[in-house]
Amino acid sequence: MGSPVTWSLRSIRSDRNDGAMALGSLSATEALQLPVRLRGIQLGRPVDLLLDRDSWHVLGFVVRCSDESQRFLPLAASQPSHDEIAVGSALMLLEDVSFYRTRGTSFRRLLGGEVRQRGRPAGRLRDLVLTGSKVTELELQRGAAGVVRVPAAGATVVPSRRATAA
Repeated sequence: MGSPVTWSLRSIRSDRNDGAMALGSLSATEALQLPVRLRGIQLGRPVDLLLDRDSWHVLGFVVRCSDESQRFLPLAASQPSHDEIAVGSALMLLEDVSFYRTRGTSFRRLLGGEVRQRGRPAGRLRDLVLTGSKVTELELQRGAAGVVRVPAAGATVVPSRRATAA
């Protein structure tokens, strides 16, 4: 008999998100302005960000694809940067968006919501700061005091509205 057959898969590690973005941090609003691309080819644009509000982990993006369908892109299957959200395969854009919407919280739904820290009102949510797969800070509007950033840990947000279909 000949030598044993060995199998190996081509690594796409450079296209994966292993807990850290290709940059230090990114705001949720900035992320929603980026194109989703596969090796430079635009597949769509994110229209929402889904979160686990209890742990402040980013689950992924709701993406409007070029065929006008909406799909879910798990954060772990993407590589956000300042220029784009790169994916290693179009197969990472999953069809059952409603499944993920029921398990996560819409960033769009949280915008303008009242943020509470230690049970006390802290301001209205304007944006989120994403570092890796975590929301690390909340950007708040505090009336006349202007815009401030506070740690996400320990904060709760009372949603201001229902998420609209983007």
